[in-house]
Amino acid sequence: MVVFYIVLAIVVVIAIILFFMSVRVVKQYERGVVLRFGRYIGTREPGLRFIIPIVDVMTRVSLRIVTLPIQSQEIITRDNVSVGVSAVAYFRVVDPVKSVIAIQTVYAAIEQIAQTTLRKVVGQHSLDETLSETDTLNVNIRRILDVMTLDWGVEVTLVELKDILLPETMKRAMAKQAEAEREKRAKIIAAEGESLAAAALGAASDTMMEHPLALQLRNLQSLVEIGVDRNTTVVFPAPLMSTIGELGNFLARENAASVLHGGSGANDAATPASSTRPEAAPPLDDAA
Repeated sequence: MVVFYIVLAIVVVIAIILFFMSVRVVKQYERGVVLRFGRYIGTREPGLRFIIPIVDVMTRVSLRIVTLPIQSQEIITRDNVSVGVSAVAYFRVVDPVKSVIAIQTVYAAIEQIAQTTLRKVVGQHSLDETLSETDTLNVNIRRILDVMTLDWGVEVTLVELKDILLPETMKRAMAKQAEAEREKRAKIIAAEGESLAAAALGAASDTMMEHPLALQLRNLQSLVEIGVDRNTTVVFPAPLMSTIGELGNFLARENAASVLHGGSGANDAATPASSTRPEAAPPLDDAA
């Protein structure tokens, strides 16, 4: 009787152990790939699932998107410039069976193929294209990866270049180029401003020629602007050339008038002198 209870206890313990060995919990974001004696027999959906212990082997495969950083590596571009490029890739498993059967370690394989593809794609472009056309590079890398990884049951959802490290000499050269470009744009903008200002001044001068009072109004406005600062000096703006011409005419008239008045005074002075001259005395014989 005692032996019976001992055997029963052993059987119960073995049953409990086998029960726990056969129970599997598949999470919502997972799928279970079951192999029986090394042969694929099916995929288990999320929930509480049972397998035959020792006979069946179930591998859980996550269907969530995985972030894979691609380490920085030295790449020589098409124009022979060495740059350090790092990226990040996002992928997810779309076929659990292929991800288990077709390849041994899918994550390590994708990491290696991503590094190789990154080096290949960047090496086909120049430095300027690498810096300015990152979207194109991302699309090309993703397309190449998808062609290779779809056979493994993996889909690459996104690839982004994270960082591009340039040599110090190249940074200085690019800084000089950018500075020269900005100086060129500044000079062009200044020249355009001068051209517009000259055109505006020409239009303003034409308007003042047609309307002389406009120049006087402008002069009054200048006086108002000068008076804002409470200056003791009063400036009367006037057209320079016309003022010089008027001043020359005035001086010419004054000189002519002075010459005219000077000549007539000399004649008048000579006439009284001759009239007031004393008469000569009569001869003595006549007086006697």
